[in-house]
Amino acid sequence: MINIWSNLSEKATHSLGVSSITATNFLLTIAIILVLSLLRFLLNRIVIRRVDDTVQRYMSFKIISYSLGFIGIVLIVVIWLSDARGIAAYLGILSAGLAIALQDLLKDLAGWLFITFRRPFTVGDRIQIGEIAGDVIDIRLFQFSILEIGNWVQADQSTGRIIHIPNGLVFKESLANYTLGFNFIWDELPVMVTFESNWEKAKNILQEIAEEFNAVESETAAREIRKAANKYMIYFKNLTPIVWTRVDDCGVTLTMRYLAEPRRRRTIDTKIWEAILKAFSAEDDIDFAYPTIRYYDNISEGKPETGGPVA
Repeated sequence: MINIWSNLSEKATHSLGVSSITATNFLLTIAIILVLSLLRFLLNRIVIRRVDDTVQRYMSFKIISYSLGFIGIVLIVVIWLSDARGIAAYLGILSAGLAIALQDLLKDLAGWLFITFRRPFTVGDRIQIGEIAGDVIDIRLFQFSILEIGNWVQADQSTGRIIHIPNGLVFKESLANYTLGFNFIWDELPVMVTFESNWEKAKNILQEIAEEFNAVESETAAREIRKAANKYMIYFKNLTPIVWTRVDDCGVTLTMRYLAEPRRRRTIDTKIWEAILKAFSAEDDIDFAYPTIRYYDNISEGKPETGGPVA
């Protein structure tokens, strides 16, 4: 057995081009890893046979892994640090191993530093990172937590789920903040009326409703803009509500554009729609449009100049 070990040590010395002590330490390290791996396998098999409860089995696996890992680290440290010349080699191996094994944790730690000092968001902000959106409720060393919005729930309402996101994701995904800087968002609500409707009257009605339910007065929004402009290049020429006009296949689309608070979008939309329904129901010359099939006879319906009936 001693001869076999001596032969392996000599071969390692010549192959690696290192001293005999370093080669011996290297072989001992490999031996420790193999022995502990085999011991871990055997102990896990014993646990599988004797422990039926899933939770206890899981905890037993973890205890075995952590215990043997700690023992292995101690033994390897003792081996390499017993010779001062092996300290540098040990530190090199240790740092390389840690860099590989802990790369995700290091990335999350760097993300925490970025979040803490750059402050792309803070607790209480409503954000979207990648496909996930919600209100930030906690920021920790390796992850932050959000209360999810959207998904199967419409209009940015909460789903009730708490999602834990690794901090390192801020380096990989685009990040949107609903509330940082300018504390309002532009919301749009399209309303379609028929071609036969008095669309100008409908547009005036929608303009009045938009002004009534606009989140803030223009001067308040202007102050927010000036405050945010100290840090970001945010510029809006018009801050008052507006109604845009567009002709679509089924009718005339009047799109209301107004400022809204991010957390009150659904409430405001509900109030606006209720006001629109009440206002249009009182007008005989305004009807909502919807997909229909219509046959047009130019001879009986068209303008005289295009071949229609002469008045």
